[in-house]
Amino acid sequence: MVVPYTHEPFTDFTVEENKKEMLEALKKVEADLGKEYPLIIGGERITTEDKIVSLNPANKDEVVGYVSKANKELAEQAMKVADETFQWWRKSDPKFRADILFRAAAIVRRRKHEFTAHLVKEGGKPWKEADADTAEAIDFLEYYGRQMLEFKDGVKINSRPIEYNQYNYIPLGVGVVISPWNFLFAIMAGTTTAAMVSGNTVLLKPASSTPVIAYKLMEVLEEAGLPAGVINYIPGPGSEVGDYLVDHPRTRFVSFTGSRDVGTRIFERAAKVQKGQKWLKRTIIEMGGKDTIVVDNEADLELAAQSIVQSAFGFSGQKCSACSRAVIHEDVYDQVKDRVAQLTKELSAGDPHDNSYFMGPVIDQGAYDKIMSYIEIGKKEAELIAGGTGDDSKGWFINPTVFADADPESRIMQEEIFGPVVGLTKAKDFDHAIEIANNTDYGLTGAVITNNRTHQEKARTDFHVGNLYFNRGCTAAIVGYQPFGGFNMSGTDSKAGGPDYLIHHMQGKTTSEMF
Repeated sequence: MVVPYTHEPFTDFTVEENKKEMLEALKKVEADLGKEYPLIIGGERITTEDKIVSLNPANKDEVVGYVSKANKELAEQAMKVADETFQWWRKSDPKFRADILFRAAAIVRRRKHEFTAHLVKEGGKPWKEADADTAEAIDFLEYYGRQMLEFKDGVKINSRPIEYNQYNYIPLGVGVVISPWNFLFAIMAGTTTAAMVSGNTVLLKPASSTPVIAYKLMEVLEEAGLPAGVINYIPGPGSEVGDYLVDHPRTRFVSFTGSRDVGTRIFERAAKVQKGQKWLKRTIIEMGGKDTIVVDNEADLELAAQSIVQSAFGFSGQKCSACSRAVIHEDVYDQVKDRVAQLTKELSAGDPHDNSYFMGPVIDQGAYDKIMSYIEIGKKEAELIAGGTGDDSKGWFINPTVFADADPESRIMQEEIFGPVVGLTKAKDFDHAIEIANNTDYGLTGAVITNNRTHQEKARTDFHVGNLYFNRGCTAAIVGYQPFGGFNMSGTDSKAGGPDYLIHHMQGKTTSEMF
């Protein structure tokens, strides 16, 4: 029997000892700033002249690291290594693979503050958000290791006196993992190790904004006993390396987390059967969201306002689950609107090295420019009641921004902004609120703040999202507790951190023996 796992506890930084340890970890990480990091292909370190420069988004002058950049030739080399390694790795003992994850989790847990400090520097995450990211990475390692132990002997099916039937899961092949920059440790670690522990070999192409943390994971996995060639670290441009590997006839599956534009492009490219390709490529795709909190006229209004603000502005709104819309019953709209504006104006944004700030920067200049352009659009479409300003002189900082009286069909209420911007609109009744909540192309997360049980049950069936929460915010899913993934243009609803996630990386094989 597999021992159940709860989840990695979050760190309380109000405890002086924890705060002191975190400050020491930040000093340790700062001592490593500006280092060079090679590719890892078949266990070999390969340095290239062309580099990805990873910057601290809170301080553009601070280089986190110079990371060697892969090209098509190196991607092909990595593919050959992964393809050859798969021939024996697919036969490896699932328990051996799971044990690597358990040991890796223990290593990260011992150095937890160090990884959290790295996320502060490379991802621009405030301490609380960075700590949660590290905890989630540990959870993924532990959870997927345990899930593999559940699947290793297959699933019981029926047999007859004249035969013995078995149903087992076998790995797919070489997987291309393209991970995002927002949960730069957790999602990167989860998607990579889920593919590996299922018996596949992996080509890991992390986000170009945050490649150093992926190298740090490689070091942990190697220390934990991962054989060379099973996971190959090949950061590089999506237009060259990403496209080449997605199209490659030996690619068996693609696991992607990122924007809708890139996700739909990968889905389309992966669907084309290339010359020499023997299979239909599987895609595991997590894209964006336009997530809504619904507040009815029987809600706890303070809870509603707090939930909107926390969900909208945690990690500067750079979560696919972030609340970017609130639909509020007209009877309580003004009260909630005023309280949201008040709470938002109390928030502060600054360098997350200083734990006194609620928000840090957005990830880079491209994100800053895009979000600021949406704020200008919002000023024409709705009433600006908080924020609306930014400063990119030192880092990429945008103040938390609230628009009121937004038209549900307006651009700021329909398009994913991926920044600290939320729009408020009113509904005439609960049915109207759910209708507005469902009026986007997405279907990732949503929340309903209500004390009316009938409304709750209606939302349970009619609010079309993959993760629906009652009387809480719409972010912060925990591995094994709230399996995460969405409907419609939010992706393939593969439910990361859920009981069937690993099955997406395997295929069922039936064997039948006659007596």
